[in-house]
Amino acid sequence: MRKLENLLVTGGAGFIGSHFVHRLFSSKSFSGRVVVYDLLTYAGNLSNLAVLEKSYGRTRFFFEQGDICDTLHLERVFKVYDIDTVINFAAETHVDSAISDPGRFVKTNITGTFTLLEAAKTFWKERTDVLFHQISTDEVFGSLGQRGKFSEESPYNPRNPYAATKAAADNLASSFFHTYGLPLTISYSSNNYGPNQHEEKMIPSMIQRMLDGRPLPLYGDGLQVREWLFAGDHAEAVWVILQKGRVGERYAVGSGMEYRNLDLLQLLCCMTADEAGLSKKQLLSRLVFVKDRKGHDQRYALNTEKIRKELGWSPRTPVDEGLRKTILWYLDRSKSS
Repeated sequence: MRKLENLLVTGGAGFIGSHFVHRLFSSKSFSGRVVVYDLLTYAGNLSNLAVLEKSYGRTRFFFEQGDICDTLHLERVFKVYDIDTVINFAAETHVDSAISDPGRFVKTNITGTFTLLEAAKTFWKERTDVLFHQISTDEVFGSLGQRGKFSEESPYNPRNPYAATKAAADNLASSFFHTYGLPLTISYSSNNYGPNQHEEKMIPSMIQRMLDGRPLPLYGDGLQVREWLFAGDHAEAVWVILQKGRVGERYAVGSGMEYRNLDLLQLLCCMTADEAGLSKKQLLSRLVFVKDRKGHDQRYALNTEKIRKELGWSPRTPVDEGLRKTILWYLDRSKSS
């Protein structure tokens, strides 16, 4: 088991990053310090970590607001906190935004990752008791047909600017391992969902639209297939990789639970209607099909045999259970606002 003492979690105030930070502090096997480094753009929110800051602030939990493209700030953080582990969640992730403003994705996802890698290489020098973990996505592999799954050995074939910038970031990270010997692991996850997710994403967007009485738009014919992973399960997988993952290896993290977008939205309508006391028929009647997104991939799916066999991880949360938790969280937020 790898000893983890001073962790730098970039993008830790965001959706998946904050789930991971909460997972760290819930672990009896972790007694180290966590530094969350986040620019606090629209997708980051310190309220996601307020409970941890109250309980562990100034002793085990620290926050640094900053850009991962800021070399001097990163170098200071590495030195002040004696960082030995980096988990890079920081990224621009919304495909629609990448299509309209790809430059922002190039800056954060490529230049930012490079700057972070350089800071780690400079501070760690020849150390081998450290680890840089790069968070990636199944979208770097492109689109699947009706059969088959991507694995860690699948060739990269990104089809939109978001996926292309994540692929470039992964390749940079891999090059630092092969060229400089930087201890490194990479993980690819399928679509995440759960409490705290920003409303630009499909599931929270649709839940909020249902509660507001607005239309429920689906791209194209709605038959695109996605694999859905509960954010808490993803956080657990990253924690396992940090402890036991082999340096230089890549791990696919998925749930095996595939849904067509249309089917998922119909399920979401029925479950939200049950929990919110709304009419299923009325919610379903609000489904509308809109012009398909440019470069829209048809299907993603991951083969998770490697992480299951090598590290003993498997997802714990069925989609219906995870969706119910997510719906209830948004309902509670709606009532309190």
